[in-house]
Amino acid sequence: MPANKAAKKTAAPAPNSVPRKNEASLTMEDLASLAGVSTITVSRALRDSPLVTEKTREKIRRIADEQGYRLNISARNLRMRRSYSVAVVVEMTPVKGRPMSDPYPLELLGGITQELTTAGYSVVLTSKQLMDTAPVQGADGLILLGQGSHGEAVRFLQKANLPLVVWGAPESGAIVVGSDNRRGGASVAERFLAQGRRKLVFLGDVDHAEVQERCAGFIDALGGQGTVHIIRPKAFTFESGFDSMTALLKKKGHAFDGVFAASDLLAMGAIRALTEDQLRVPDDVSVIGYDDTPGAASFVPPLTSVHQYLRDGGVLLAKKMLALMNGEPVESEMLPTTLIARQT
Repeated sequence: MPANKAAKKTAAPAPNSVPRKNEASLTMEDLASLAGVSTITVSRALRDSPLVTEKTREKIRRIADEQGYRLNISARNLRMRRSYSVAVVVEMTPVKGRPMSDPYPLELLGGITQELTTAGYSVVLTSKQLMDTAPVQGADGLILLGQGSHGEAVRFLQKANLPLVVWGAPESGAIVVGSDNRRGGASVAERFLAQGRRKLVFLGDVDHAEVQERCAGFIDALGGQGTVHIIRPKAFTFESGFDSMTALLKKKGHAFDGVFAASDLLAMGAIRALTEDQLRVPDDVSVIGYDDTPGAASFVPPLTSVHQYLRDGGVLLAKKMLALMNGEPVESEMLPTTLIARQT
């Protein structure tokens, strides 16, 4: 056949392949077609999500390299009208006696971050005072840790009109994940009654919904078998517990044999005040805290406390947020508590 008549042959494309595009025009859908997987699988694989097997991740990364694909997060988010970020708003104000490094909120944050990053979302940590910043304004949803006094933090965040999940006590009109604080308070009352303690003190600011639930469960479970004097320190610190108990001890004629504190730090401060007043714990006064922080077990004497499953709570908060953003039905849910008996 003459040379100018020869037909130039080209290799047939492999099945499920597309012609190589330049980096700017290649899409995640193209990679999905080449790899024979879904687009979401490609997205997860390029973020090293454990939801995709290592074999599949390697395959997708190899194809992406061969095609010159580079993940453009901003373009993807603009196209999908989503930022793939969730803002976690911590309601508490950090103070010297109650740092952000405490188990609350650190364990909650650990569970939240683990679950959201696995699903391909970034986490923006902020406070209520910084709600007007760009990263928070662009978030796809909000997780609030703490309801604030009289629930004011919840109402403030609801104005953003974004999917919202709250850590705290049950609240009308909000999706809430929290501990069963009412049952936690009841377990403390049951222990005091078993010990024959009847003249009791509750130490905590009942303007906060979680603390109010602890106090209500405590009083209800007593069933009129004892008296309860409520003291309302505004802070949840060692110093507040010490100062509140010192002031109470200065009041002549006010005898008590049991103290239920709404946090471990309050309980520890109360114990210091009791011992400085020559009262023995637990012989003269039994003291029970709440949260079961690592410091509770090492305190002298080791503190009896109500344990909250904070890390599990963080995971559950994130799961409910993901469901909300996907338009799935979501309901509030309370986690159990456990009284950890030690020496106080």
